[in-house]
Amino acid sequence: MKKLTNLLDFNSDDELFDYIISTLKLKGITQWDYFVKWEKVHNNIEPHEVELNILNVLIGKENIKEELTKLILQYPKVVNVIPILLAIRFKTKKEQKINIVSDLKTFQYDHFDLSIKAPNQQEAESISTFFMGCGLGDLIKDKRVKNLVDYATGVEVGLDSNGRKNRGGHQMENAVEFYINEVCQELNLSYLKEANATAIKSAWGIELAVDKSSRRLDYVINNNGKLYFFEVNFYNSGGSKLKSTATEYVNMNQYWNAQNIEFIWITDGAGWLSAVLPLREYFDKAEYLLNLEMLKNGILKKLI
Repeated sequence: MKKLTNLLDFNSDDELFDYIISTLKLKGITQWDYFVKWEKVHNNIEPHEVELNILNVLIGKENIKEELTKLILQYPKVVNVIPILLAIRFKTKKEQKINIVSDLKTFQYDHFDLSIKAPNQQEAESISTFFMGCGLGDLIKDKRVKNLVDYATGVEVGLDSNGRKNRGGHQMENAVEFYINEVCQELNLSYLKEANATAIKSAWGIELAVDKSSRRLDYVINNNGKLYFFEVNFYNSGGSKLKSTATEYVNMNQYWNAQNIEFIWITDGAGWLSAVLPLREYFDKAEYLLNLEMLKNGILKKLI
């Protein structure tokens, strides 16, 4: 019988596993900071507010192309905010040189360079042509937006939504850390987050043999030299990733156990309902498989 089974007073390992499955957080763990990282949005907009406000003078004008050309020549930095209005992130200067197909029959291209810092008349006209061609000209001519700072803020919110997948993982880590921190404070223990062998040696002087130099543990608790390694994840939906993770953690558990380190996998989510078999395989080969309900009920303090 497993240590965890005895610790929680279950009659059998099967009963414990059934409990783990039956107490998964099927409604998710969404917290308020999941939706938008507002600080990031505002930080991305603030450096460009002046240029965006300069472009505001174009709103409602008839000859946008002509007026924008004048603005570019007088305030060249307004070119920098055009990609923001189109929800584009340029990583290199080369990417700022854009080729647009002008004729599908012959595949002729028009070339536009948004990397120019001090455009001349011809270059300014070219950038204005790009502005009109991509639809921004009509957007502001027809007054479909009233303020480009507000519009750009909305664009940044949309771009920020791409980070929700990563934030979902961080929300599980934050939930687990709440309980780890609580227990460590109560027991006067120390812990590390996202720790590798170097960090562990630096903090506690403990040498580890690692399977790969890049290996990082989500959390590590030190109880008077006895180490507890934690891996943490949450799966809202199923897929091949769940099976591969379970297999990887079987090997990881054996590797750390061989160094007298307790390996604890904390996972949750409705995704496991479609991947019960690989989760059971891990459960049968390892001592510790926890979910959030078990943390809520104080299992960490009993375990450590």
